[in-house]
Amino acid sequence: MKKIMLFGGLLLSAMTFVACDGDFDDWASPQTNPQEDAITLPGYTAAASGAVDLAAVTGDSVQVLTLSGTLPDGAVVENTRMELLPADGSSATVTTLEVDAEGRVAKADLANTVEGYFGKRPEARDMSAQVYTNMIINGQAFRVDAGKITITATPEAPYIASAYYLVGDVTGGWDADHVVLFSHSGEDVYADPVFTVTFTATGSGSWKIIPQGNLDSGDFWHEGADGVVGVATDGDPALSGTLVAQAGVGAGRIENAGMYRMTINMLDYTYTIEPMAATYYVYGAVQGWNNDPATGKTCAFYPSTATQQSYTTKWTGAWDLKFWASDGWGNDGKAYGSQVDGDSSESGKIVGDGAAQAISAPSEGYYTFTIDMSTMTYTWTMCSDQNPAEYASVGISGDITGWADNADIVMTQVTPHNWYVKTTVAADGKLKFRVDGKWDTNWGSGANIADQNYGTCTAGGDNITVPAGTYSIYFNDITMQYVFIAE
Repeated sequence: MKKIMLFGGLLLSAMTFVACDGDFDDWASPQTNPQEDAITLPGYTAAASGAVDLAAVTGDSVQVLTLSGTLPDGAVVENTRMELLPADGSSATVTTLEVDAEGRVAKADLANTVEGYFGKRPEARDMSAQVYTNMIINGQAFRVDAGKITITATPEAPYIASAYYLVGDVTGGWDADHVVLFSHSGEDVYADPVFTVTFTATGSGSWKIIPQGNLDSGDFWHEGADGVVGVATDGDPALSGTLVAQAGVGAGRIENAGMYRMTINMLDYTYTIEPMAATYYVYGAVQGWNNDPATGKTCAFYPSTATQQSYTTKWTGAWDLKFWASDGWGNDGKAYGSQVDGDSSESGKIVGDGAAQAISAPSEGYYTFTIDMSTMTYTWTMCSDQNPAEYASVGISGDITGWADNADIVMTQVTPHNWYVKTTVAADGKLKFRVDGKWDTNWGSGANIADQNYGTCTAGGDNITVPAGTYSIYFNDITMQYVFIAE
């Protein structure tokens, strides 16, 4: 097997081609390129085959160039490659792609290159391609410079609108008056194709997604690749999966009431729906049946999961409560309760939609009332300690007070053992709950409210980190649960 050495330059070129005669005398003095370790052969050049739309390429490879020119007798082309850079001269790393004898490159390699340089926005992109061929001539190996060409390619990417809107039963209606805008970073949508929206489902319901173009054109239900987005199977209840945009697109479905965050990635057309901890408030005898939005929202449930929340206090045992989600406060048609007025069962079914009746504790005493909004059920659990420690005062101490004794932000006991205050945290900092402005009895969790706005403290626990902002703050000294609701 011949040993192949890659070399170039005028001296070696001349030595190789001296023996050539006849029709190939003009190859005797191949030109050299001082910037490249390669020779040039007169007439041997590469030419671009034309612009490539990768979305239209059905095979695994695509033709990008042709090679032309008469080669010396016995010349054998070993391989060809091109070295690519953005044509605009921007700083980038050279990408080398192998080219077959027909001037074709792997579609995946070309796609990865253009996307790596320019992103996935489906616009024609120009790349400068230096083409080289490895060639054996008279037993010697050469790297031949076939010239520099421009390769134009358009990435294969789905249509992505500038904005998207959720619509359906889960937003209150199937028209433009009931859409909810997805949030987005504001970056180019092909650089950041992720959109998110938070919504509250009052019960089971369906959804689709409307692109901005449909609203702009006035054709709200336009379908197709740039139209309404949904799922392949109408009524699909999956909380994650693949989105489609086509004629006859189906609606996804939410099966349980609750607050949800939907995230869509419009580059790969996928979605996820995550249950969130909505804010629910006690409305009932324990807070005087006060439905004033300015003064009545003092008794927030304490979440333990996205769908399970509870409230522990001393109940009367007679028509104790209904409850509202934050966005339904004061609207009797959006209240939650039991099917039977005054029901004192230890568990029951939660109803809404204007049918909610007052729920009663099984008896007077300390109970934990727990709601599960994924199953729309509630339970009463009697507390083992019916004589919990009483505190004259509970407050907040921390960076916002200078950690000084007797300088707390004092909370109000709104129901037995539940404390509330609305306050402003001027700068990011840390805080704890404590009794009577001293450190003898104090509670902390070591958590960051920016990560999760609720949690459970331990006695003497670590400081709680709170970002700057205005909050309604709730704390239960029996369960040591807390929740911070940003205003």
